[in-house]
Amino acid sequence: MKKLGSKKKVLVVPPDYTRYHSKAGELTTYAYDFYKEKLTDILPALGTHSPMTDEQIDHMFPGVPKELFRIHDWRNDIVTLGVVPGSYISEITDGRIDYDWPAQVNKLLNEGEHDLILSIGQVVPHEVIGMANYNKNILWEQADPKASTKAILSVQLTAWKESWAVPTTL
Repeated sequence: MKKLGSKKKVLVVPPDYTRYHSKAGELTTYAYDFYKEKLTDILPALGTHSPMTDEQIDHMFPGVPKELFRIHDWRNDIVTLGVVPGSYISEITDGRIDYDWPAQVNKLLNEGEHDLILSIGQVVPHEVIGMANYNKNILWEQADPKASTKAILSVQLTAWKESWAVPTTL
């Protein structure tokens, strides 16, 4: 973290308690120990999960003050950064999917005036979307679950359809 240079305001986006064993809590605690009062916000990547309880926060993030934790309110705290056009989505999916996808994040990421945002966690297989953490913490877990769910279902249905495709030649 020293290589990142001096920071004034840091936001950490770790996975929530469902990813306890990823050690992201331990990594977040290290970030807190390093940045101290400059780490001003922790926004767990909740997605469609319930907010973490005080007990879960204490267990996963020992020694990190609870007042740093923010709850992702997808009904009221979403901003749209842009839209991926349906024509592009259709192009890259060979016409299987054709709708606009809003690139959305929690407004804290866009309006919080942080000079460093750390998405903490290991990139690991995920049972629904394929891979967990990294950009998923930002573009899926901090967005409107309706848009995320639509995209997830489209990916799954496309994969399912391809796996059951009838061969055209023998």
